[in-house]
Amino acid sequence: MERVLVGIASARRGGDRRSAVDEAQNIMCDAWEAPTREQAVALARKALAVSADCADAYNLLAEEAAESLEEAIDLYRKGVEAGERALGKKVFEEDVGYFWGLLETRPYMRARAGLAQCLWEAGRREEAVEHYWELLRLNPNDNQGIRDLLMPCLIELGRDEDAERLFKQYEEDGMAVWMYSRVLLDFRKQGDSPAAEKSLRAALDQNRHVPSYLLGRKKIPRVLPGYYGFGDENEAVLYAVGNRAAWKATPGALEWLAANTRS
Repeated sequence: MERVLVGIASARRGGDRRSAVDEAQNIMCDAWEAPTREQAVALARKALAVSADCADAYNLLAEEAAESLEEAIDLYRKGVEAGERALGKKVFEEDVGYFWGLLETRPYMRARAGLAQCLWEAGRREEAVEHYWELLRLNPNDNQGIRDLLMPCLIELGRDEDAERLFKQYEEDGMAVWMYSRVLLDFRKQGDSPAAEKSLRAALDQNRHVPSYLLGRKKIPRVLPGYYGFGDENEAVLYAVGNRAAWKATPGALEWLAANTRS
């Protein structure tokens, strides 16, 4: 399907002759479906030989071929630069707010998200946060779930005002990340309080499994789940993995959670 949509996007941008970027992107469709890592990497390199502006080729190489975190950062950065060249300045001036809805922006968005995650892992945290904010500015609908990555970063950095601003931007989100982030923000602001207790009750109603994984009562599986559903254990596992550092960065938060979820 994406292969077909690439052709449609190409036609809308200027005729029915596919550009080199579109040809490279079609090769990437094959790369994602390749049966082995080696074949996928070879196809990504083939795509770059067709067009150096194929951001998704850099994305795949960052995920599958990078031998270090710094190499992954370099590849993702090249992917961002490739995406910028492929899209052109006009898209960044006229289509802000609609990114991801435009198919041709997705490789760039994937590259920038991957770059942000690697920068955070490398300890370059302010840089990572800036990229996350920019992704949300370009695509406030947040099809990538960037807000779920940004929220614990802000809390861990002690940027509670920014975290509150982010929460209000997506306050209708009813998933575990948002419900338990509300709990943590209330505890950070008021400590053991009626507000924090109320938020905790609401969060437990949404997903009762989270405290068990957050507190270590249940072990995180060696292989993380590739999907999750509303209120299920997979959601709890992924929340704990992504957010425990933010809870640990809040003095007394885990102890308070343990005392209020003994049953």
